[in-house]
Amino acid sequence: MGHRDIPVLETDRLVLRGPQPEDYPDFKATFTSFRARYMGGPLNPYEAWMLYAAEIGHWEIRGFGMWMIHDKATDATLGMAGGWQPAMWPERELAWIIWPEVAGKGYALEAVDAARSYFYANGWGGAVSYLDPYNLDSVRLAERLGCVKDKEAASIGDEDAVYRHPAPSALNDTQLSHGIAMEISHYQDPAFKPKGFALD
Repeated sequence: MGHRDIPVLETDRLVLRGPQPEDYPDFKATFTSFRARYMGGPLNPYEAWMLYAAEIGHWEIRGFGMWMIHDKATDATLGMAGGWQPAMWPERELAWIIWPEVAGKGYALEAVDAARSYFYANGWGGAVSYLDPYNLDSVRLAERLGCVKDKEAASIGDEDAVYRHPAPSALNDTQLSHGIAMEISHYQDPAFKPKGFALD
């Protein structure tokens, strides 16, 4: 699959497109910042460039990868979400990151839900997310997506926790899927003010 063949996903607020060279400055700004501390960062500029090249190359090697999340109204980039399985990863991962200035607006919830639905409709039988247990924002999001901590699963490092996503059958017209859709619709409402901690 050439990167020009990456599918485009759309939700009410978002467009998910393959990473392009012009998106790199936004990626670099986040991965060289404190926001990247749970993903091996902050990175220096060279490391950030290498990782971004890997994001593009992953689609070529694996046939799936991470989408750049765009605001449908403005086309601004908001973060990334999608599939990830570099060498040594035990399983396919659903991963995400939201730029710090737009965090807490449900963009990751909306994007990951769309990405997971796409992958499940195209042959994935499940997925995991490898999370730093101190990254409470991502842990809360994983739990809202129906993930359960899998203590028996192989991880990618001594300090990472494995959160297993529900199987496709658990998201097919179920209470969980309806609840996720309802929460996404709340974040899509400009008047919505979440109680407690807002989700990315």
